[in-house]
Amino acid sequence: MDVLDDIADHLGNNIRQLREARSLTQQQMAKISGVPRPTWANLESGAANPTLTVLVRVAIALQVSLEELISPPRATSKFYPAASLPVRQRGKVRVRRLLPEAIAGLEVERLELPPGAGMAGIPHTPGTREYLTCERGEVELSESGRVWKLQPGDVVVFRGDQSHGYRNPGQGPAVAYSVIALAPLAG
Repeated sequence: MDVLDDIADHLGNNIRQLREARSLTQQQMAKISGVPRPTWANLESGAANPTLTVLVRVAIALQVSLEELISPPRATSKFYPAASLPVRQRGKVRVRRLLPEAIAGLEVERLELPPGAGMAGIPHTPGTREYLTCERGEVELSESGRVWKLQPGDVVVFRGDQSHGYRNPGQGPAVAYSVIALAPLAG
C-alpha cells in the first residue's frame, strides 16, 4: 500500500466516523454539505478521488479541518496499565492518580490507608470543592474542626481550600477516593 492509498483509507474512515459520531445519515450530510449522497458513499468507501472543493465542503459540514479528514484516525480509546499511573507516598498513605490525562480543574485520586495511617491534605485554591468517598474500611476526615467517620459508600463534600486530613482508625486497610473540583484561579 502506498501513501496515496493510506490517505484514501484515512479519508474514508475519518469521514464515516465523524458522520456517525454526529448520528447523521449520508443523506443528511449530503443536504448539509451540498455533496450528493452517492459521493458520500464513495468517500466513505475509501475509493473516491475527490476534488478540493468536495473536501472543503465535507470538512465544513463536519466542522473539522482538511488535515483531520486525511490524517490517520485518532484512537477512540487508550488503555493505561495501573503501573503507568502516577503514584506517590505521603507517609504510609499511598496516593494514586486515576486520571492519566489532565482535565482542567479536576483531580481524582485513590487513597490507600493502612491501619492507623493518616495524612494531612493540602488546602487548594479558594472555592475548591472536594468529594471524599470511602470504598473499603473506615476513613476519618477532619476538616474545619469537624471529624467525619466514613464507612463504605459514604461521601463527604467539603471545602477543599481549608485545612483537612485523612486517617484510617480501623484495624484493616482502608481505600477512599478523592475528587477535587478546583476553583478557577482569579485572574
